[in-house]
Amino acid sequence: MPLRVMTFNLKYASADGPHPWPDRRPLVRSLLAAERPDLICTQEGLAGQLDDVMADLGTAYGFIGTGRDGGTRGEYTAILYRIERLAPVRDGVFWLSGTPDVVGSNTWGARCVRMVTWVRFRDAVTGGEFCAVNTHLDHISESARQRSAALIRDRIAALASDIPVVLAGDFNTPAGPDSPTYETLTGGLVDTWTAAARRGPAYGTWHGFGPVVVDGPRIDWILVTPDIAVEEATVIPFRDGDRFPSDHLPVQVRLRLPSPPSATKPADSHATVMG
Repeated sequence: MPLRVMTFNLKYASADGPHPWPDRRPLVRSLLAAERPDLICTQEGLAGQLDDVMADLGTAYGFIGTGRDGGTRGEYTAILYRIERLAPVRDGVFWLSGTPDVVGSNTWGARCVRMVTWVRFRDAVTGGEFCAVNTHLDHISESARQRSAALIRDRIAALASDIPVVLAGDFNTPAGPDSPTYETLTGGLVDTWTAAARRGPAYGTWHGFGPVVVDGPRIDWILVTPDIAVEEATVIPFRDGDRFPSDHLPVQVRLRLPSPPSATKPADSHATVMG
């Protein structure tokens, strides 16, 4: 059974102004109910907003993440997962800075504090483990994006050298050889869009609540280690009339994880489940 993975920038919640969260919440609920991903990597969600998403998903999903400013403060790079299939083994966070273990640190000139959430999961279908990594890179500083990519690459090597890896996020730079950030990360990982056996129509993943752009830039990606087969990749142009759930389109892939070794190492779980 393929693993369905989605990356989705939710657009942070606002109560008023254009496209307020109360108007967008039912659309997010409908989208996730229709797609039913096994793993959802979100960006920009605030604590109360993510509480709403979890309430709409129901008890079938667990939640791992923390605010980028510490605790429940600030935007999350949260990881939501289907409990029936995935069991957290270990999890953690780090910040995209020269002091990655300091909460809320920002030393590279990024406009905003940026971070990574990672979870090592055991998959009930294969019996093996894989590591899910979720991030949101800075939207202004190219230098910060490049340093962030190098740090993520190095941390993945340290955290999950023995298992498959899925890296998802809003990278705020178009996928392709003109992006040093993309080149750094695809030095060891594979772009699921280009590797997919089947692809849906190509759309730019950021539309700003305007018209969807055919063949526009992909700034939201899902990358994997080469041992993962990519059956399908889709950019989902979900909307209700002229209303969108976010200013980004979600990206979803169907992955075939490799068969695990005959034995896996046991480990204690300390994941936080919210719902």
